[in-house]
Amino acid sequence: MFNTNTLTRFQGLETPFYYYDMALLGQTLQACADASAKYNFHVHYAMKANFNTKVIDKIQSYGFGADCVSGGEVKAAIEHGFSKDKVVFAGVGKSDKEINEALDKDIFCFNVESVQELQIINDLAKAKGKTASVAIRINPNVDAHTHHFITTGLEENKFGVNTWELPAVAEALAKCTNLRFLGIHFHIGSQITDMGVYKNLCVRVNELQQWFEERNLPIKVLNLGGGLGVDYMNPDENPICDFEAYFKVFNDFLNVKPDQEVHFELGRALVAQSAALVSRVLYVKNGIKKNFLILDAGMTELIRPMLYQAYHQIENLSQESRIKNQEVLSPESGIWPLIKYDVVGPICESTDCFRKDVDLPESFRGDLIVVRTAGAYGEVMASGYNLRDRVQSVYSE
Repeated sequence: MFNTNTLTRFQGLETPFYYYDMALLGQTLQACADASAKYNFHVHYAMKANFNTKVIDKIQSYGFGADCVSGGEVKAAIEHGFSKDKVVFAGVGKSDKEINEALDKDIFCFNVESVQELQIINDLAKAKGKTASVAIRINPNVDAHTHHFITTGLEENKFGVNTWELPAVAEALAKCTNLRFLGIHFHIGSQITDMGVYKNLCVRVNELQQWFEERNLPIKVLNLGGGLGVDYMNPDENPICDFEAYFKVFNDFLNVKPDQEVHFELGRALVAQSAALVSRVLYVKNGIKKNFLILDAGMTELIRPMLYQAYHQIENLSQESRIKNQEVLSPESGIWPLIKYDVVGPICESTDCFRKDVDLPESFRGDLIVVRTAGAYGEVMASGYNLRDRVQSVYSE
C-alpha cells in the first residue's frame, strides 16, 4: 500500500486523514465477485462498514447489493445506484418512518427481528396498499468465538428471533396478509476467522429451514449474513480475504434446494484493508516507565481500539524512509534501534490510546504514522468530540 511515492505525496497534506488504496479495493471486490459467482451466491455490501462516497460507488460498480441497518443507509444505497431489488433492510429497532420510506422504495426485503416488528410492517404496508417481502432473522445460538462486543448470534444478544419464538412467528405470518415470506436470515457476529464456525452455522440453518417447511412456509432465500474477518496483524501478507474458502464452506455444508437463493452480507472483508489512518507525531514524551508518541489523530478519528480493544498495525513511515536511506543506524550493534511507545491521541480521555508498548524505530515530532487496516468501522464512526474537525479522505486514484 505504501511506497516512496505515497510518502512524498503525504508530506504536503494536512493530517490526520484516511488514505484509500482504490486499486486494492478493486482487487478485493473482484476476488469476492469471482468466488461468489462460482456458486451463484448473492452478495450484499454491509453499508455500515464504510459509506465513504467513492468507496460505495466502487462497490456498486461491481454489481453487489446493499445490506442496510438504517433508513439513511437505504436512502444512500438507492442514491448511489444500488438496485432496489438488491437492497435488504435489517436492524433491531426500525422506526415507522424508516419502514415507510423503505416501503416507498420497494426494496427487496426486510430482515425482521421480532414478532412485533412483523405486525408493524404488515400494518404500515397495508396502509399503503403494498405487500412487503420479509425474511425472519433467527438467533441460532451459535458461538462466533469473537470479541463479546461484536458477537450477535447468542441468546444473550438483542438481535433476531429466538428459536423458542418461532411458533409465534409462524402464527403471525399466517395472519399478516400484507407480508410475503421470503426466507430466513442469520448473522452471528463479526471478525470471524474460524471457518468451523460457519460450518456449525450451516448445520443449524439446515435444521431450521426444515422446521419452516414442515409448517408449509417454503423458503426461497437463505441469508447467511457476513462476519468474515481480516488479518489485522499482517495486512501486507494477507491484503485480501480467502473468499474461495469462505464460500466453499457454505457450498459444502448448506442444504440448498434448486429453487433457493443463498445471500451474504459482507462488509469488513470487502473494505478493511483498503484504507489506513495517516497521522503525524505532535509530541514525543519519553519517561522512565513509559514513552509516548502523541499523534494528531485520536479516538475521534478511529475509535475501534478504544471501543473494542482492537489491534491495528502501526508504522512510522518517516523513520522507515530514513532507515532505507541509512540515515539512522546504531553503530554499536549495526541494527536499527527500536523503542517501545504508547501511541496515543490528543483527546482529553485516558482511553485515547491506539496501542501500548509498540516497537517502533526512534520517532520524532512531525513523523508520519500510519494505522493500518482502518477501512472498516473507521471513518464511519468518526466523531466531533472535543469539537474536533472531521477527518478528511485522500485516494490513490
